[in-house]
Amino acid sequence: MRIFGVGLLILIGLAALGAYLSLFTVDPTEQALVLRFGEPKRVIKEPGLHAKVPFVDNVLYFDTRVLEVDTAPQEVIAAGQKRLVVDAFARYRIANPLLFYQSAGNEQNARGQLANILESTLRGVLGASTFEAIVRDRRDELMKTINEQINEKAKTYGVDFLNVRIKRVDLPEANSDAIFRRMNTERQREAAEFRAEGEGESRRIRATADRQVTVLKANAQGEAERIRGQGDAQRNQVFAEAFGQDPDFFAFYRSMQAYRKSMTQGDTRFVLSPDSQFFQYFNDASGGPRVPGATSMEKRGLAPNESLAPKDTSQPSPAPQASTDTAPADETPASP
Repeated sequence: MRIFGVGLLILIGLAALGAYLSLFTVDPTEQALVLRFGEPKRVIKEPGLHAKVPFVDNVLYFDTRVLEVDTAPQEVIAAGQKRLVVDAFARYRIANPLLFYQSAGNEQNARGQLANILESTLRGVLGASTFEAIVRDRRDELMKTINEQINEKAKTYGVDFLNVRIKRVDLPEANSDAIFRRMNTERQREAAEFRAEGEGESRRIRATADRQVTVLKANAQGEAERIRGQGDAQRNQVFAEAFGQDPDFFAFYRSMQAYRKSMTQGDTRFVLSPDSQFFQYFNDASGGPRVPGATSMEKRGLAPNESLAPKDTSQPSPAPQASTDTAPADETPASP
């Protein structure tokens, strides 16, 4: 009984070992290539449990997901002998594991060979294009052309390239410095043109504003002169009316105004002829205007022999009248 149990355990162990050695699984993200004595036997793309011959068959697994090959930045001479530094990458999928194994052996070797194909294709396509086409005008079209050419070259590897993308296109450092200096010069020239246009526009606006200011000042000056003329006319009318009512007082008033204006600085000295009309109220104490050639008495409206002393306008006292009363008894009547 004990021997039977031990034998059963041995059989179970051998069966488990045989199953382990003869069975394998394929993941949904993988595909398998079965080799028998190093030679490809069959390709398995369906996920699940599969069998193989123990110690005879060997299974290689290849990824079914999208893979990426990246190139190092390389220098490309574009049309016009312009040097560019291009950094690109491509995405691909293993479509035929058998061809992939026969061409590259494994994914690591295949990645290096596919990178060489990508670099050579980039140099060929971009070398026939201009800098503007690569950077701006025909970039998508160039990427499509590169993808078609690289797929044609990679047929023997059993892979399908899905797309090719350029990560960066730069100029070499020496060219970058020269282009930067040229761009700086162009920007300075454009800035100078903009400044010149701005200065011209500023002068035009300033001239227009000055012209408008001149017009406004002229209009304002004309309006002020018109109003001032109206005021002077009204003033002269008032003066004329006043002069017509009392010419002597008006002449006296105007002379007083002239005296006040001439003595505003505190200096009362005048160098003029004594017969000047300016002093007509200085030489006449009566306040009337001085008549040239008239004497002092005549200037005051007096006769030459008339005294300046005030006249006695009082009436003389009446003479005493004789009394009709009888003298007292003790008085002696006047002798005849």
